[in-house]
Amino acid sequence: MLPLHAQPDVRLVVADMDGTLLDGDQRVPATFWPLLDLMHERGIVFVPASGRQYATLARMFDSHLDGMPVIAENGALVVRDGAPLSTVALDPALAVDAVRRARSAAHEHGRDVGIVVGGRRSAYVDRTDTFWAEADRYYKALRAVPDLLPVAALESDDDEILKVAVYDFDDVGPAVAPALAPLREHAQVVVSGRNWVDVMDRRVSKGVAVERLQAELGIGREQTVVFGDYLNDLEMLAAADWSFAMADAHPRVREAARFMAPSHREHGVVQTLTRLLTPAR
Repeated sequence: MLPLHAQPDVRLVVADMDGTLLDGDQRVPATFWPLLDLMHERGIVFVPASGRQYATLARMFDSHLDGMPVIAENGALVVRDGAPLSTVALDPALAVDAVRRARSAAHEHGRDVGIVVGGRRSAYVDRTDTFWAEADRYYKALRAVPDLLPVAALESDDDEILKVAVYDFDDVGPAVAPALAPLREHAQVVVSGRNWVDVMDRRVSKGVAVERLQAELGIGREQTVVFGDYLNDLEMLAAADWSFAMADAHPRVREAARFMAPSHREHGVVQTLTRLLTPAR
């Protein structure tokens, strides 16, 4: 835990969402909003950083979006005040390959798999059964299409593909993640939760997005606080001197972080920020 005598000069706070800032009901804790107002008053920049879609994050932070950078799609899209600060698209050939590999793994191993092709304007799925409800939790701009392959290939040329996200209703570890692993030669393949694995351009990570914001804002890593819990948070934890893993984080994340925060179910981000932002006595 953070030493009691330490009082950093906090200028930038970056928090993952699922398993980190969000509570057990996947909501922003009510106690966070006064802290967000306090950070705004002090000129501290808060940034949500998530694998979620920008439209979803914008809805969650709707009343506080003015001036707030948002890292969406694991860093493939960074937006502030409705304008993109950076966008890194996925090569359509890699998107098509990812969809085919995920389908093949589902067929060969008997896995119940859903696929989301994440575009700049909307996310796309070809399942409207129980998977729709799962995808809708993370992608509020969501469309059903007959087949994902033409969308991934940009055959209609009316969107820009940022990510392919694959969901295994049980666990991506046994079959789906290994099936997508060969794409790492040309793409970024990240397990972002027990059930999700994401394929993006190889230049994309939350860490790259954080470093770009630090450079643009003139903020050093010693003034940066980062919270995360899963493997897609590793790079952004490495971008901050004040890196916190949640108590129930993935073991590799706990090993990589310099400090520990209580579980997201205990509102660990709120507890830790309250401590960091309260002057020592």
